[in-house]
Amino acid sequence: MAEFDVDLFVIGGGSGGVRAARIAAGHGARVMIAEEYRMGGTCVIRGCVPKKLLVYASHIQHEIEDAAGFGWTIPQATFDWPTLIANKDKEIARLETAYTANVEKSGARIVKTRAVFEDPHTLRLATGETVKANHVLIATGGAPNHGRAIPGIEHVISSNEVFHLDKLPKRIVIQGGGYIALEFACIFAGFGTDVTLIYRGENILRGFDEDVRTHVRAEMEKDGITILTGCTVDKVDKHVKEFTTHLSNGSSIASDQVMFAIGRHPNVANLGLEKAGVAINPANGGIAVDHFSKTSVDNIYAIGDVTHRINLTPVAIREGHAFADTVFGERQVKVDHADIPTAVFSQPEVGTVGLTEAQARAQFSHVDIYKANFKPMKATMSGRDTRVLMKLVVDATSDRVVGCHIVGDGAAEMVQLVGIAVKMKATKADFDATMALHPTAAEELVTMRIPSARHVRQAAE
Repeated sequence: MAEFDVDLFVIGGGSGGVRAARIAAGHGARVMIAEEYRMGGTCVIRGCVPKKLLVYASHIQHEIEDAAGFGWTIPQATFDWPTLIANKDKEIARLETAYTANVEKSGARIVKTRAVFEDPHTLRLATGETVKANHVLIATGGAPNHGRAIPGIEHVISSNEVFHLDKLPKRIVIQGGGYIALEFACIFAGFGTDVTLIYRGENILRGFDEDVRTHVRAEMEKDGITILTGCTVDKVDKHVKEFTTHLSNGSSIASDQVMFAIGRHPNVANLGLEKAGVAINPANGGIAVDHFSKTSVDNIYAIGDVTHRINLTPVAIREGHAFADTVFGERQVKVDHADIPTAVFSQPEVGTVGLTEAQARAQFSHVDIYKANFKPMKATMSGRDTRVLMKLVVDATSDRVVGCHIVGDGAAEMVQLVGIAVKMKATKADFDATMALHPTAAEELVTMRIPSARHVRQAAE
């Protein structure tokens, strides 16, 4: 091993790279990890964590409005955007310090610089130093993708810049229909901003269950968010401090900010991958890997969003851990990417795990659907016009629950636990045998007895 400076060189100090570095170091490997921006990566610095903090902040407006129905009067409640952003920045700085400390405690060395390949085993740092590594892990994540270069694209912000706005916009146009677009549409609406959401498809949340898509859209529109589907942004004009967004349907919208959240692309550019011989997956633009996250080069691995498989932080962490155990822990660990719980922190919240109704009907011959759509108990007193959706998708042949979809307060928390049952292949009979916890919204998951729909696929003649 004397020919190598380190056993493992990790490119990227995000959640996945940090986990891999710590576990590998724990197995006795000499580890170096390079991060050119801030330790913690997208999730901690300008993604999941700060976004969830803004979600909490924006939801307080609903709580204040709902309080009247329960006898509370909250006079002169005011909101200050700079205070929120300053407090958010303090928390992110605390987390970054914790990430750095945990890596250093593991024995891994952090270099705050960019690293690129010179060959499969050689990394050149921006400082000019070169490092020889036996194994290399690429964990550079993803970055916002603005799509086609329309006129005025330079005036558009992404999910990177949105966390650092000097002031709260009174009006904002957001293009996109996925997680990030919906979450920020609801965040800004919660602060009283006039929000218009633009999406090219026929409905938001492509890939989610159809009932979820319909329900979330209706709830967002009831909350005052304008959703325009079937069109795109063609041009953005700037007039001093105001913007005019021109749409493909011929209309235009005035606003104080324009944000695009139309997807993210893997961070593969300018890493020297061609010098190392690392192949790109032509189907998704990410680094091509096998089931053990190995690239086309035996000593180089890649995890997380840079592979563009399932772009979720817990997935990157699990992949990083599995890589370290496989390569340095002397035991092969393969990540199971099936039945991964996920959430959209819109308002109301979405939690989902397993198959959609459409996916189940394509996969199984007999599918039963159990669905509840009801006004939550809190809304009966607050007077808020909102409803909860709960849906179970069942393979009727085996009675196994293959999908669960929830829209409503606490959906993410519920689905995390339901995910255990789905992963264990629990049956509808298992759900039915579980005693209800009353009064909760979650009790509906174990009290639905009669299918709302039954689908039987006819055998081909």
